[in-house]
Amino acid sequence: MKKNIMLITLITLILSMFFLSCGTQKDSTSTTKDTTTEAKAAKPSESPVELNISAAASLKESMADIQEEFKKIKPNVTLTVNFGASGSLQQQIEQGAPCDIFISAGQSQMKALNDKSLLLDNTVKDLVKNDLVLVGPKDTSIIGVSDLTTDKVKKIAVGEPKSVPAGKYADEVFTSIGIKDSITSKLVFAKDVKEVLVWSTSGNTEVGFVYKSDALSSPNAKIIETIASDKHSPITYPIGIIKGTKNPDAAKAFEDFLFTDTCKVIFEKYGYGIASK
Repeated sequence: MKKNIMLITLITLILSMFFLSCGTQKDSTSTTKDTTTEAKAAKPSESPVELNISAAASLKESMADIQEEFKKIKPNVTLTVNFGASGSLQQQIEQGAPCDIFISAGQSQMKALNDKSLLLDNTVKDLVKNDLVLVGPKDTSIIGVSDLTTDKVKKIAVGEPKSVPAGKYADEVFTSIGIKDSITSKLVFAKDVKEVLVWSTSGNTEVGFVYKSDALSSPNAKIIETIASDKHSPITYPIGIIKGTKNPDAAKAFEDFLFTDTCKVIFEKYGYGIASK
């Protein structure tokens, strides 16, 4: 009897140790799973990327809105935008300035880069289009281009035709309507279209030629006349990705984003038309 009691006690002790061991192992497994889950949750997001964009000065206002929208879908990508005259930006890229994406206000600047094999294949596209307008201050008495040859106008602000596409378009207009020779002495050349806008709305010049998008962005500008599109070459803004980019995937993602409905609404808000595909 005594032996039976000792045997039962021994069996009970062994069983107790067995179940205790199983419980400890289960807790350990659970802890391991929890730790793994936490590790997955703590996994860092995509690596940060900086894209350098060289863009025509006239795009400044619209690009500010676009940057905000792009940040919502690509928070790891920082857009650093260098605004300037398209010709000057072209030269900077040719000289090796950091740039992933180029948006020009004229076709010739993009073509120059493409001819030098500085752009990725199949990335050059027409993004938006614009109108050329004659502007002056809000209280101007100038009624149109016909006044440019009169004594009402002593100075006309335009962009430098060789580097500022808006200046080239204005020069085409002067030639097209036959007034170039009679107004040459009145022309004052600016480094970019934004400078033209400042001069022609502050009294430094009576009038100036800028894009419609620029005029709409200024509370001080009055659009005197919108120039007929048949008086100059088409105003389209091409975009292209630079072949030397270190972030081709991010650059392509941003280029694609510019053609979405989100950006279409922004461009139209600032007076641009959408280029035909």
